[in-house]
Amino acid sequence: MKVVYVDNAATTAMSDVAIDAMTPYLKEVYGNPSSLHTVGQIAKEALDDARARIARCINCQPREIYFTSGGSEADNQAIRSAALNGARKGKKHIVTTAFEHHAVLHTLKKLEKEGFEVTYLDVHKNGLITAREVEAALREDTALVTIMFANNEIGTVLPIAEIGEVCRKYGVVFHTDAVQAVGHIPVDVKAQNIDMLSLSAHKFHGAKGVGALYVKSGIPLQTFVDGGAQERGKRAGTENLGGIASMAAALEYAVEHMKENNKKIQSLRDKLIDGLLKIPHSKLNGDRCSRLPSNLNMCFEGIEGESLLLLLDAKGICASSGSACTSGSLDPSHVLLALGLPHEVAHGSLRISLCEYNTQEDVEIILNEVPKVVDYLRNISPVWEELEKGAKPHLI
Repeated sequence: MKVVYVDNAATTAMSDVAIDAMTPYLKEVYGNPSSLHTVGQIAKEALDDARARIARCINCQPREIYFTSGGSEADNQAIRSAALNGARKGKKHIVTTAFEHHAVLHTLKKLEKEGFEVTYLDVHKNGLITAREVEAALREDTALVTIMFANNEIGTVLPIAEIGEVCRKYGVVFHTDAVQAVGHIPVDVKAQNIDMLSLSAHKFHGAKGVGALYVKSGIPLQTFVDGGAQERGKRAGTENLGGIASMAAALEYAVEHMKENNKKIQSLRDKLIDGLLKIPHSKLNGDRCSRLPSNLNMCFEGIEGESLLLLLDAKGICASSGSACTSGSLDPSHVLLALGLPHEVAHGSLRISLCEYNTQEDVEIILNEVPKVVDYLRNISPVWEELEKGAKPHLI
């Protein structure tokens, strides 16, 4: 049975480019970059080279890049740093959205317990907000605005440059969780007025367990992991040089081939959207245009998303119903609820996230199997029976 992997928002397969870049640092160049001897200094040169290459991909200075274990750590360090910097000036207010990744939301909840006040902006039904809405939420004591570049579940791309411009106007630090965006759509921290940015290698065919945090020069970064002088004293621990090398190579390749890859991926995505919308009582979640080329998130009324995923998996289709970080939860997606979808509809979601490795054959398999599985689940559902008999109104 052919396996159709369309869960690339959760993680991607490592590319040959990334594997080839990583391998020497697992075998030949195994030194500690902090060591003064020759073997260590060769490793240090490789670390500096990777930092410079990643910096070029998002248009910043190498000294503004700090390596982390991934996007979640980068989010935590950025948000806590900006919050503590603000608190020292008497500013303890933060602005975000209601549909951020839990790495952001859970960090903010902890900060609320420490006396910070957080404004959670509602998103529109199309999964977007405006810079004007961000501006209206700012206060004299606002220390930070943290808003994701692209949503990890529904794929909507937010107006980051405009939001950043507002933050710059009022002197407020602007952080963006760009884990789903970097390597997939153009990111330029200078042009888009970004002060802090989080990214993760395994979202663009790099290794798992490695990421980076961009921090604009002049913004104090609080130490998150103590115990050593690595990352200019801001993140202790011997650097994951192999993973970092893979991240640099994968990101360079992704940026270089972005235009051609996105043309192919978007064509596949649009064919899937058009085909799946033919299923009665289905809907696309998020704006059709302002979204990642790779993402489509659908709801099918009258079914449970978990059952849909398990039956699709039995047919070789690997998809998801939302964030992989909350896959153990039985609650409907907080992202879909933030769009105003009722619980009954939000429970029946399917996220398909593509990459350049997917094919027309993959799309045909999905379009053949998903309608059959949805139909099967509806036929055995008492909820669907009530909907069809008119005992309850259809919500889609």
